[in-house]
Amino acid sequence: MLLDAVLNVGTEGELAATLQHVVDSAADLTEARYGALALAGPAHGRGPDRGRSRIAELFSVGLSDDERRRITRLPTGHTGLLGHPGSSLSLGVPVRVNNDVLGHLCLARKRHGPFTEEDLALLRVLASQAGIAIGNARLYGTARQRERWIEGAAAVTTALLSGETAADALNTLAKSARILAGAAAGVVLLPTDEGGMEIVAASALDDPGDIVGTNIAPGSPVLVQLLSGEPVYIDDSATDPRMTTHVRSRFGPSMMLPLQSGGRLIGTLALPRKRGGRPYTAVDRLLATQFASQAALALVLADAQHNRERLAVFEDRDRIARDLHDLVVQRLFATEMMLESTRRRAGEGELSDLLGHAVDELDSTIQEVRTTIFALQQPPADAPTSLRGKVLRETAGAAALLGFQPSVHFTGAVDTLVEETLHTGLLAALRGALAAAHRRAGVTSIDVEVDATARLPDGRDGVRLVVSDDGERAEGEEETPVTWETAR
Repeated sequence: MLLDAVLNVGTEGELAATLQHVVDSAADLTEARYGALALAGPAHGRGPDRGRSRIAELFSVGLSDDERRRITRLPTGHTGLLGHPGSSLSLGVPVRVNNDVLGHLCLARKRHGPFTEEDLALLRVLASQAGIAIGNARLYGTARQRERWIEGAAAVTTALLSGETAADALNTLAKSARILAGAAAGVVLLPTDEGGMEIVAASALDDPGDIVGTNIAPGSPVLVQLLSGEPVYIDDSATDPRMTTHVRSRFGPSMMLPLQSGGRLIGTLALPRKRGGRPYTAVDRLLATQFASQAALALVLADAQHNRERLAVFEDRDRIARDLHDLVVQRLFATEMMLESTRRRAGEGELSDLLGHAVDELDSTIQEVRTTIFALQQPPADAPTSLRGKVLRETAGAAALLGFQPSVHFTGAVDTLVEETLHTGLLAALRGALAAAHRRAGVTSIDVEVDATARLPDGRDGVRLVVSDDGERAEGEEETPVTWETAR
């Protein structure tokens, strides 16, 4: 019967069914009325209960629901698990995995006489089998857990390198880590200019809206530890004095893992569980730390890839601008000169008027193409929003073709006095003036002035743009600066 019981222990597919089978077999083989196998949770308690572990899981036979509820802690040696004094009426042995005691297997009230040494030996064999089953289940669980973290890290790396924006990449990291860790939230923090850290991405079971934007002040103990490259493990975020953010009250166990590459801290990954949640194990911490290291490398690679793509766009736009300038504009300009020469030889008349109109159209086309060339010199993203920044951006783009930087002057608080609705007209006038200046021979300097305190001829407050250059004028053309103005 004992051999059958031992062999049957290994045939159950689930750990819970296996451990219940151990208790049933122990009670049957020893003719005990009551049997229980209790697995330990974390130690708690004060006074006489101090150091005693609470029961995390209980498998029993012969006990009522009320009796099961009264069993909350493992035995101390003075009384059995089932509440009977340590005598021939009860019998108990520890369940071990390696040298760690994970629980107790106990029996009580043998039907015929007291428990014997043979019963104790049998119970030890079954407790050993229970320990083996628990150990194997833990190894399998750890292997599956490790496999999930590895798959998750690979998925995050793929997502980060697939061309996502920076914000989407950080949200992907936060969500994936939260799911893998079984956390209530996944949070990514980045360093601030002031020396602290700010939550920039969050994934939570509840609405994470009030989490994003939370700051960790410079010099806080948690930040000092993170900046040194060390992870921070918290048993209870709500009560740990190192935690200072307003959202800490909703969380319990937490891990804060540095995201670093090449010895440089680029951010932090925080994985808090809800209040009262199970603590992170040593395996949890190890796997999450390895995940954070790979995620940090993926973030660096994704950033480098994004920069390479932006550089490729810049280079392509610059090539197009050069081709337009060197080929299209030059050919259009040559055609314009040929038509102008033909018009002069044709004298007065309808043909001369038609040729003059064609020259004007070509001149306008050349100006528009040059304006496009200037626009292509601008970065395609991260455009400034202030008028001052937009004007400087336009003149910087023109400098790439002019060979020198136009001089820019601002009068008055242009960013606050000039409404955004006026920006488009002013910038269009500026582009046209720069293109016209570039067309003139001998241009070595261009002056741009934006005056937000200008007084219009009708007495209204206005904004005025004046663009002047030292290029050569056609015969009879005055050196009059280009002026654009409007009321504000």
